[in-house]
Amino acid sequence: MAEINPITPSSSSLKAFSMGDEKKHSGLNFKVYQELKSAVHRDLLNKVDLERIATVRDERTRAQALAVIQDLVANLQTPMSGRERERLSLEVLDEVFGLGPLEPLLQDPTINDILVNGHKQVYVERAGMLEETNIRFKDNAHLMHIIDKIVSDIGRHVDESSPMVDARLADGSRVNVIIPPLAVDGPHLSIRRFGHIPLTDADLLANQTLTPQMLDLIKGAVKARLNIVVSGGTGAGKTTFLNVLSGYISDKERIVTIEDSAELQMKQRHVVRLECRPANVEGKGAVMQRQLVINCLRMRPNRIIVGEVRGEEALDMLQAMNTGHDGSLTTVHANGPRDAIARLETMAMMANLNLPEKAVRRQIASAVSLVIQIARFNDGTRRVTHLTEITGMEDDVVSMQDVFVFEKHGVGQDGRVLGTFSPTGIRPKFAEKLKASGISVPASMFEHSVNV
Repeated sequence: MAEINPITPSSSSLKAFSMGDEKKHSGLNFKVYQELKSAVHRDLLNKVDLERIATVRDERTRAQALAVIQDLVANLQTPMSGRERERLSLEVLDEVFGLGPLEPLLQDPTINDILVNGHKQVYVERAGMLEETNIRFKDNAHLMHIIDKIVSDIGRHVDESSPMVDARLADGSRVNVIIPPLAVDGPHLSIRRFGHIPLTDADLLANQTLTPQMLDLIKGAVKARLNIVVSGGTGAGKTTFLNVLSGYISDKERIVTIEDSAELQMKQRHVVRLECRPANVEGKGAVMQRQLVINCLRMRPNRIIVGEVRGEEALDMLQAMNTGHDGSLTTVHANGPRDAIARLETMAMMANLNLPEKAVRRQIASAVSLVIQIARFNDGTRRVTHLTEITGMEDDVVSMQDVFVFEKHGVGQDGRVLGTFSPTGIRPKFAEKLKASGISVPASMFEHSVNV
């Protein structure tokens, strides 16, 4: 790549924004600031080949581009402080190499979700709580430019004929875009972020997501190759918890993961990651989760991990659990353990094989050993509310029994949810399987309550 030589600008487009003494040292209003940024960006187009350098990721190229931008900003006649000029330079650089106004949010490790509701409103989620930011886009066209940049980098496109896109960024963050005419108030962008450093079981204990006794039981269940379903609502932390569970799988086992959008961060070396493929522009070429589940059975997996069961692949997942692929893990959207079983039944019947309900329930009762229910509370905390064992069938009903539950008592003065993790006193039937696998399950594990 040729050198980018910093050239002192003399463009009239930049000088046109002289604001006079009235704005001196008082900070620029949003409209003026955005116009200045656009002017610097336009003048930058005359100095360098942005299309070419934007695809180059090395720091040297970035530093050279920043030098050009700083020269352009230094020659602005608008009164600005040194801090404002530096901020303007960095934001223009982010427009070139990153995702513009969203770049500072993407660099903030405390942010879990970025929710853009049109060009005037950007929310983020920190520690389970939503808060509005002061981030703004110039207009909807500016927001669409950033959206196009996101989707084009992953080989997708969005327009009126294809106004919805679900994809992921290079760092694993999940992206959903919906634009007019489906979105009434302008383009909407949702980014579900995933930390570069996965949460560990120590983090779960520190956050009081569950108790050490519950964690020991779950750890033993994974090592003893029980089939486990993690259930919860949107944003409850199902995928995060599934990551922790996967950490208890032996390095000697071959793991195949199947996801709609790849999010799991496996620690083992012998992992095969499969991801669904959406349809192309012509509506062809889609590869759904069910096809991947069927295919993975031919790949000699020791463990199958389905990121989230959400359709007819539930039947194939259940059959895999029942045919020698013990220790499989998956998640499902549901409000409780009983609801999770009902959803699995409904999704299995979506396969249109005309199976009677009782046959599907027998498959579920035979396949699934443990349901782990996770909930996010109003204060942003996430807790395991139920550890529920599937014990079999009674007549036409799947039998279940709670082993541990979280009982909510109220809300403290600081707004924090108060409650107790309580064992029900029931020793699970699968405790014998844990014992046979060399995993100790002392009776005291099911005796002590913990207040949080």
